Amino acid sequence: MYDFVVVGAGPAGSRFARRVAERGADVLVLERGEVGEPLACSGHVSTDIWEFTPDGAREELLQNEVYGARFHVGGPDSDDYPFYKHEVVSNVIDRVGLDRLLAEAASEAGADLRENHSVSAVEEHADRVEVTASTPDGTETFEARMVAGCDGPVSRVRDELGLSDPGEKLQGVLAFSDEDDPGDYVDVHLTAPRFFAWRIPRGDAGVEYGLAAPPGSDPSANDLFSEFTEEYDVETVNFCAGMIPVGPADSVTSRRGFLIGDAAAQTKPFTGGGILYGMTAADHAAREIDPERPATLQHYEAAWRDDLSTEIRLGHWIRKCYSLPERVQHAGLSAFSGEIGVHMDEPSSFFSKEHLSKLLSG
Repeated sequence: MYDFVVVGAGPAGSRFARRVAERGADVLVLERGEVGEPLACSGHVSTDIWEFTPDGAREELLQNEVYGARFHVGGPDSDDYPFYKHEVVSNVIDRVGLDRLLAEAASEAGADLRENHSVSAVEEHADRVEVTASTPDGTETFEARMVAGCDGPVSRVRDELGLSDPGEKLQGVLAFSDEDDPGDYVDVHLTAPRFFAWRIPRGDAGVEYGLAAPPGSDPSANDLFSEFTEEYDVETVNFCAGMIPVGPADSVTSRRGFLIGDAAAQTKPFTGGGILYGMTAADHAAREIDPERPATLQHYEAAWRDDLSTEIRLGHWIRKCYSLPERVQHAGLSAFSGEIGVHMDEPSSFFSKEHLSKLLSG
């Protein structure tokens, strides 16, 4: 019997598997396809990413360094409002490469990683869980003391455990051009309903264009994305689509199961990004959960919420600004644009001494 079956080998699942394997746990990781594919997530991350990766990851994965963002209320030709630092704010990385590198680190730590294993059922018992998966050779059932659902926004584990869905799911789309753009700024367009569109330069790896909007929007997210890229007059390839979960449920744990990452909606409500939040929660899970003591699942619930709930709550307030009248958006962006002292993953840093001093000196 395994200590943990981890469903999903994205950043959250691989990080958790690596950390508990390093502590001596017997871990099985099931990935429904091949690690990193299909791509359904942006590669724009804070520089904190390297605290969660193996040595040498930065040199292997880094594509561009970003110093700030230009906000637009309209399209590419509209006035922009720059927010910047004089040092690197964020990095653009090879997103598929990140998944593969983290999964490799989990395997090297002792986790048993199996690709092309699609989980179809999870049954909880008093002393174990049974996880059934479709495999290249048929169907197989695995026993473990606990199951970790790290299988994304449309989580089969979450459904099988009877846990609540995220508060909201957005439809995200992205694609890439072959432009050679080593630019220092990302562009953010507050044009999509209740969210935004983006342009991220990736150096000689091209440019990423993306957009997210609520499902059922009229026009649809796909149509809005087509209009957005037409405004930039670019042709894109490698079109990807996926759901972005926003708003964690009141509980992400059951009797012998728990959720991490997008499955738990541990994401930033104002950007949809969840790589850092998910891996942060994975570390809490690895520290707090004892597979032989189901009561420790509540320790995980408390730990990740103590760490992230304030940032998530403030992130919801930031997102409300995306739906303000345009004249209010122009006024607010004009008032606050310039040099900043905020951290892209920490809305609470807006109230930091560093950022407030930038505002007062601007």
